[in-house]
Amino acid sequence: MNRKSVIALGGSVVALVAAASLAAIPAQAHNDQSDSRDNDKNVTLTATLTELNGSGASGTATAVVGNKMIKRIEVHADGLTPDAPHAQHIHYGQQALNECPTLAFDTNHDGRLNTVEGIPAYGPVVVSLTTTGDTTPASLLAVDRFPVAKDGSYDYKRKNIKFTDVAGTGDDGGIGTAKDIAQSIRDGEGVVVIHGIDYNDNGKYDFGTIGASELDPKLPAEATDPAACGVLERH
Repeated sequence: MNRKSVIALGGSVVALVAAASLAAIPAQAHNDQSDSRDNDKNVTLTATLTELNGSGASGTATAVVGNKMIKRIEVHADGLTPDAPHAQHIHYGQQALNECPTLAFDTNHDGRLNTVEGIPAYGPVVVSLTTTGDTTPASLLAVDRFPVAKDGSYDYKRKNIKFTDVAGTGDDGGIGTAKDIAQSIRDGEGVVVIHGIDYNDNGKYDFGTIGASELDPKLPAEATDPAACGVLERH
């Protein structure tokens, strides 16, 4: 897989994912009192990550969120494709269910979930959990800045990630503000998703088993299919 070409695709994929969210299933009713809450108070959220697409992956995520920022976040994952990069994000959308998808979301009935099929469940990307640099949805395919699963595992930590306004996450699929997104994550509506599955166990992402990604024909679907998922719940 050519990393430079993958990174260059980021902008177009952001638009695709935002557009796909417009067709998402209506979400459960939002709490109208969200704006009156104390957004400055730090809230700790945890997620148990479980496998998608029979990946065998699992893990945990812990985030501390205050105001419009993730003060710190950790992701510990194993059972992933060894020595391969794994894109990871926080997803959210007012029109999404804000939960992990099941095969009931497999709209083309091919027996696996691709990234876009999962959007009605987990919503568009609102944060790219990169190791360095930009963390906005524009970096959702910045492969050279996502964790590499040495021997199938990684331990990820990052601090001071700012929320931003994101298209496709607000009312009627419009722009969601950083404030509203942050509050929704604090309320337990954020979903952590890890991507990347070597279906044919040949040690790399390729087109051999399932072909191209639905996000772009230049990408193998193995690089973008969701491998693990968990809801960031407030305790």
